[in-house]
Amino acid sequence: MRATLATATIALFTASIIGAIPASAHEQVFDDVSPPTAEEREAELQSAPNGTAACVNGVAADTYSCDGIDMLDHLWLEDLGLSFANDMWGWTDPATGTDYAIVGGTEGTVFVDLKNPRKAEVVGMLPAHVLDEHRPYWRDIKVHDNHAFIVSEQRPHGMQVFDLTRLRDESGTFTEDAHYDGFGNAHNVAINEDTGYAYAIGTSTCDGGLHMVDINDPTNPTGAGCYADDGYIHDTQCVTYSGPDADYQGRELCFNSNADRGGDGHFVSITDVTDKDNPTRVARVPYSDAGYSHQGWLTPDQKYFLHGDELDEVFHGNNTRTRIWDMRDLDDPKHIGTFDNDTTSIDHNIYTKNQRAYASNYTSGLRVYSTKDVASGELEEKAFFDVYPENDNASFEGGTWSNYPYFERDIVGVSTMDRGLFILKVK
Repeated sequence: MRATLATATIALFTASIIGAIPASAHEQVFDDVSPPTAEEREAELQSAPNGTAACVNGVAADTYSCDGIDMLDHLWLEDLGLSFANDMWGWTDPATGTDYAIVGGTEGTVFVDLKNPRKAEVVGMLPAHVLDEHRPYWRDIKVHDNHAFIVSEQRPHGMQVFDLTRLRDESGTFTEDAHYDGFGNAHNVAINEDTGYAYAIGTSTCDGGLHMVDINDPTNPTGAGCYADDGYIHDTQCVTYSGPDADYQGRELCFNSNADRGGDGHFVSITDVTDKDNPTRVARVPYSDAGYSHQGWLTPDQKYFLHGDELDEVFHGNNTRTRIWDMRDLDDPKHIGTFDNDTTSIDHNIYTKNQRAYASNYTSGLRVYSTKDVASGELEEKAFFDVYPENDNASFEGGTWSNYPYFERDIVGVSTMDRGLFILKVK
């Protein structure tokens, strides 16, 4: 084991996550979460060895249930220097080919060298722009032009900019290379790397909608526009459209998980942001059994959108649910299918690569779905690795927040709130 228990650190981890999540779905169901005792945390640290563990007969490291996925390495919160971890993204150095995991957490953003994915090494941390040591705020990260762009719900965090090429020669505690203060807080940030624009959502501006930032000069981010007509947007994917709808070929579009902030319901919406001075609504469609419209991702051909609602499992008793949207006619998106996993956990972030979808489902871990039959409104689970062995409850008590399947090597990073970072390989 690499770490020893730091009682004060773990007390901060969830002590408590109740109320730490403004403007989000999480705050509605944190009331039953209790922080682990020192004894419980020590038991967790001792129970699962770090390092490589193959999935054999449905279990890895005598702890994690699994199917078709091996653990290459594992870094605890203590290894990362975090008391609470959440989102992650990744970067592959174009000069060296080295993969890096970028993990957000309360204290800041941690950079992990995956040159040898069986021996992940922490390079250093960019501390939070502002830090409230009494509340486990999170950070969300995206990458463009070899720079990381980092936002947080905490005010006045704004957007940090960090030059990732510094990881080649530097280590330890880093300083930010630039800072954007056009908003105080943001729930998340999306980047269209084709155009060099960032889209902060859930901000203190734009009624929580799309706050647009020109990052073509990464260390000189400048405000570029605002879209507030649809109110609060919890997450988005913004792309230069190359899908089948001829009316929008070449347009810059954002595919939004549009959450209820005024009693008008929950939606999947599409915004045309080609003209930053005059962004327009393409479509805004409600759906049934809504709890909280949370996040989604297009299939690589941009024909279909896989969408997660963060609270339908809680409010409607669904199993872990992914909705499939037909986006071939962008003016008229259609919900064509619903995939219910055999687990009861809450779904969170999902990403697609080739004919697979990689879903972080809190207490039931990383789930890998085949999208081969997505046109028929169907998904099929092909593999999983449960990073939270205690249970599959529909709660936020622990488990995976996000994952990143786009490394140069065929590996997947999985960030967890309570157990840090897993490096996994789908067999």
